[in-house]
Amino acid sequence: MIKELSIADFKYPRRLFIRSVLKGLIRLAICVFSDFELIGEENIPAKGPVIITGNHFSFADSVAMLHIAPPSIELFSGANPAFTPGWAKLLPRLWGVLYVYRGTGSRQAIRDAEFVLKKEGFFGIFPEGGAWAEMIRPARPGTAYLAARTETQILPVGFTGFNNVLPLRLWNKPKVTIRIGKPYGPVVITGRGRERRQQLDQLGERIMREIAELLPDHLRGRYSSDLAVQERAKEVEAYPWETASWDEV
Repeated sequence: MIKELSIADFKYPRRLFIRSVLKGLIRLAICVFSDFELIGEENIPAKGPVIITGNHFSFADSVAMLHIAPPSIELFSGANPAFTPGWAKLLPRLWGVLYVYRGTGSRQAIRDAEFVLKKEGFFGIFPEGGAWAEMIRPARPGTAYLAARTETQILPVGFTGFNNVLPLRLWNKPKVTIRIGKPYGPVVITGRGRERRQQLDQLGERIMREIAELLPDHLRGRYSSDLAVQERAKEVEAYPWETASWDEV
């Protein structure tokens, strides 16, 4: 079982040398094995605190997020990623991602993220909570909760084509795109009880809509202008892991 580490157990920022090396290898791999395009790099804030949010269609989206972020970024990862090849689990371990167990509503996970953001750091989250479909799905509650609790600006990113990178090849390379939107927020939640829950749900909707705007229309799920896409999105919206209540965090 993977130990759920606390970022407070380490000096922050941490592992900068090995992460810089890994970022160089990631950059090389993306350039060699894909037809890569980066749009909106100028939108990345020079300093934090920033929550980077992106769509999650493939384990490779995590690699793409590390590519655009500074080495100091901390990233949540499911402790038991269901759709990640065994060899691909090495990179998160070397980076030192923070493992969380889906469905637990981990208090430690929120404390870790708050610690990083209070240090004016970058924190990466995939609001959908997993990669089980290749179109936008509803956000899990955690990202909106964290953004509201810390009153931190949010940077939306759209990752396209990374679900097609395997098998790696030097010919007929897949087209992959990272499109970075403009940061927004901080968003202040003022309600209590049911009103607070509604405001958090609305923020979750905004988080996913901002990401969807950075993707081709056929990948936008419920936010697509195509009714057929909207209907297909309903079939994959259900969260496949046990749910958890973030109200208890």
